[in-house]
Amino acid sequence: LMNEVVHTSPTIGSNVEEIVVKNTHFLMWDIGGQESLRSSWNTYYSNTEFIILVVDSIDRERLSITKEELYRMLAHEDLRKAAVLIFANKQDMKGCMSAAEISAYLTLSSIKDHPWHIQSCCALTGEGLCQGLEWMTSRIGVR
Repeated sequence: LMNEVVHTSPTIGSNVEEIVVKNTHFLMWDIGGQESLRSSWNTYYSNTEFIILVVDSIDRERLSITKEELYRMLAHEDLRKAAVLIFANKQDMKGCMSAAEISAYLTLSSIKDHPWHIQSCCALTGEGLCQGLEWMTSRIGVR
């Protein structure tokens, strides 16, 4: 997103950053996804307007855990009004699942009480990231 490759490691706890998209300011919380941290996720849910879920399109084995955690989040009272953006990351990798395959596996079409969008992307090149964030800006005030 910032036209540079940033080498990352898994988030321990949380990171926060402000991102501006089309003059709209988003305060983004990156919360760690390791199993030991998931029980604390709900402490971040208050006043959340959007959930961004990043799916590793290569990692078929973890998709069932992703599905379970997504539906657990969507059932939480504090997220009842949140829209969901799913980034299908690593679309540049050979053998990756397409956004359509991930959508079908996660049964996104069954989600009726939360607006949602799945966006193919490649975090290394930035491809698809702006489109996903633009979807979020288009949802501001639409409830």
